Amino acid sequence: FDQCINELFQERFADVTLQHQIQVRPYNAEKTTNMRTLNPTDIDQLITISGMVIRSSNIIPEMTEAFFLCYVCQKTHTVEIDRGRIAEPGVCPNCETRHSMSIVHNRCVFTDKQMVKLQEAPDDMPAGETPHTVILYAHDDLVDTVNPGDRVTVTGIYRATPVRLNPRQRSVKSVYRTHIDVIHFRKDDEHRLREIDTDDETGSKSAQFTPERVAQLQELSQSAGVYERLAHAIAPSIYENTDIKKGVLMQLFGGARKDFSNTGRGRFRQDINILLCGDPGTSKSQMLQYVYNLVPRGQYTSGKGSSATGLTAYITRDPETKQVVLQTGALVLSDNGVCCIDEFDKMDDSTRAVLHEVMEQQTLSIAKAGIICVLNARASVLAAANPCDSRWNAKLTIVENIQLPHTLLSRFDLIFLMLDPQDESFDRRLATHLVSLYYRTGARTKAESIDSEVLRDYIAYARTFINPRLSDEAGQKLIQTYVQMRKIGMGRGAVTAYPRQLESLIRLAEAHARMRLSNVVEELDVDEATRLHKEAIKQSATDPKTGQIDMEILMTGMSASSRAKRAELGKFVLQTLKNGNRSFKMTELYDACKEGYKDGFTQIQYEMVIRDLQEENKIVQTSNRQIRLKEV
Repeated sequence: FDQCINELFQERFADVTLQHQIQVRPYNAEKTTNMRTLNPTDIDQLITISGMVIRSSNIIPEMTEAFFLCYVCQKTHTVEIDRGRIAEPGVCPNCETRHSMSIVHNRCVFTDKQMVKLQEAPDDMPAGETPHTVILYAHDDLVDTVNPGDRVTVTGIYRATPVRLNPRQRSVKSVYRTHIDVIHFRKDDEHRLREIDTDDETGSKSAQFTPERVAQLQELSQSAGVYERLAHAIAPSIYENTDIKKGVLMQLFGGARKDFSNTGRGRFRQDINILLCGDPGTSKSQMLQYVYNLVPRGQYTSGKGSSATGLTAYITRDPETKQVVLQTGALVLSDNGVCCIDEFDKMDDSTRAVLHEVMEQQTLSIAKAGIICVLNARASVLAAANPCDSRWNAKLTIVENIQLPHTLLSRFDLIFLMLDPQDESFDRRLATHLVSLYYRTGARTKAESIDSEVLRDYIAYARTFINPRLSDEAGQKLIQTYVQMRKIGMGRGAVTAYPRQLESLIRLAEAHARMRLSNVVEELDVDEATRLHKEAIKQSATDPKTGQIDMEILMTGMSASSRAKRAELGKFVLQTLKNGNRSFKMTELYDACKEGYKDGFTQIQYEMVIRDLQEENKIVQTSNRQIRLKEV
């Protein structure tokens, strides 16, 4: 293409000298080839395939013009590289000496080259098959235009290159290695949120919105009830759960980016993490799938099918360079996106441990096979978990229901319960909604809610051009709200708020201001953030024994009432040992306490009390499991 267009230009405009050669970048082909259907008939043909970038190599210098020097007469000669082959001159054109030309590497001309690995899109993958990959080579200005995690459509030329049996021999294998020489990259954003490219040199954002579309979005932001309309546009097939949809909407908008590295205070998290837990069949997975299909850099994974290396990064050997390279996982690929994790409760403990750093510091520290680095993982986490007994037990706390570590639960900004109320009127409304999905016409459905394309553009425009800051009134309101939340539990010795809750309120208020396309966070944003946060706390941090909110359930895994009961049971065990004036077996002491203690307790609670008393050096357990008071 390039050669033809440059020759045509020279014929038409012979007196014009071009500073750079004209480069042709054809795209938008009528037919897109599936990665699995590539065959020998496609070699040296222009093809178009689509997929997801999973790895990009460092920039490789590729020789385009070789410089030769004759060591007899010092005459120089240049040779252009044709498809990776150097046509070395056998005879010096000046003195005609044979085999006197030697290459001078630092006088040769090199261009940039990059290897990109493209993986098959999940939509094109047959059921039960593993994804195929193909190697792409990008040259010149196409280098570093795509990043791992991007979904792209590639136009290029399918090539086949021979593989030598031995680098010192000319014989080659009968099986050739294939790759694609890229001519054009096009990011797929037709059905997803738009990504706005930022020019690194100027810092300006390339506008992808027409003035008419911007005016339409501004008009929508000023309309009455825009918050409710946008929330209803999130997963419209899911019935009710309005507050949960509003929370997911806040997650899609996100908080304002705050970087205080220059002042030594570090970088603050702007992304909102949400956990959905509750009864099976309450559309948790459908909500995750909707968000995954909406965001441009979203990753979807299941708890049981994920490992720690699959979420973070793993070491592999590059088949091209034979060097040890780092292959990024789902959390790094979803940088600046949303990582959806289903079946969160079925993850291994080692897999969940990697999320602690990601969900607060938003980085991944890697030290494997001599590779020591810190990767960015600025991703929002949207997780779904089921209770351990399949049904939600209202008599147990959230930590006891889903058995997740409290250190991980405290990193979620919003924790929503999606329960099956088992109410006849609710069941009738839900059944009516589900049945209506099958006979309702598309025109009627479209008229009732915001168009999905408008929703995508609205969120993308807000995330790109709106960066809200707190006003003085909003700051005072946040301080007052936090102090009131702390004051609620002071009377009964419970903690009802921690600094993490204050940071969550700030992020939610900024997201609500972004939803209004406002660059200033006002009091109404703080009010809605407080209401949404209290609604989530009311569901997830309520002590089932007292019916009151206790944030210690999420922070320490135990409510204040449970801690008080544990201390009371410990005193009763010590009193029983004193009254008996002898040593007891574990089972004997358990039976004695069971008979005399007025409130019931479980075997697990009893063992935890015994362990606490041992740590406090108040009792001693002998080798034959005899328990006695420690002598002072």
